[in-house]
Amino acid sequence: MELRQLRYFVTVVEEANFTRAAARLHLAQPGVSAQIRQLERELGQALLDRSGGSVTPTEVGEAVLPYARAALAAVEGVRATVDEFTGLLRGRVTIGVVSGAAADRFDVASLLADFHDAHPAVEIALTEDNSERMLAALRAGELDIAVIGLPDEPPPGICAQIVLDVPLVAAVAPDDPLVAHAGPAGIPPSALRDRPLISLPPGTGLRGVLERCCAAAGFRPRIAFEAASPHLLAQLAARGLGVAVVPELPAEAAEAYGLRTLPIGGRPRPRGRIALARRTDGPAGPAARALLDLLGEALQ
Repeated sequence: MELRQLRYFVTVVEEANFTRAAARLHLAQPGVSAQIRQLERELGQALLDRSGGSVTPTEVGEAVLPYARAALAAVEGVRATVDEFTGLLRGRVTIGVVSGAAADRFDVASLLADFHDAHPAVEIALTEDNSERMLAALRAGELDIAVIGLPDEPPPGICAQIVLDVPLVAAVAPDDPLVAHAGPAGIPPSALRDRPLISLPPGTGLRGVLERCCAAAGFRPRIAFEAASPHLLAQLAARGLGVAVVPELPAEAAEAYGLRTLPIGGRPRPRGRIALARRTDGPAGPAARALLDLLGEALQ
């Protein structure tokens, strides 16, 4: 059994595809397949199910996967420890960013570019997904760091640093009936009952806050449109297609969209929160810790 075989196995599981795994490893696909078959022959068990549209681990493969990851992490830890003494950072850092919302608020691309310039030997893997799936990936060790929407307290095993905390508002076209009925404090959550709502998709922090807010008022939200981008949500609302529930907009931004924004009341008042999340026991590698420190300082 060789470390490269374990690396190939883990990569194929993560990519669910031999071709994509080979591209990520910068190898020819037949070579990756041959090495994994050799590993399976040595162990006497099939580790991958190749019969479906995507490659998935078998029951034995699922059981082996944590040990394969631990072996690779141990070797990476040896290299990282030596590199710390020489002042060189190397390795691979996996980071997730919540779809749409964070990109509108933070220049993550520039932060990652600055980090790459300072530490060119570190490979950065970036993924964009919804908050629920990224929290699961953090717990499974598939991500080192994630910028997520946080509807409530982080789950066990996850630490979160809040980097954005703003009230939610109902964004509507100027002639929407809600505008005439809004009071000095805005609208109560009950005003959203039976209204077509425009929201981020399920699994996002903002959607979770909206659903909890409506449940507390005794109804389920009627979602008319979903989109991953707050920009698109605002555009849909401006065309009179419903009430967009979005983080509070600056006055000039609301005016540019042609929207009226109404505060949503409630106790507590619903808020949109973006957090920098990690496992409570990690990240373990010095490269990931350095990127976490950079993001924590810059996003705050």
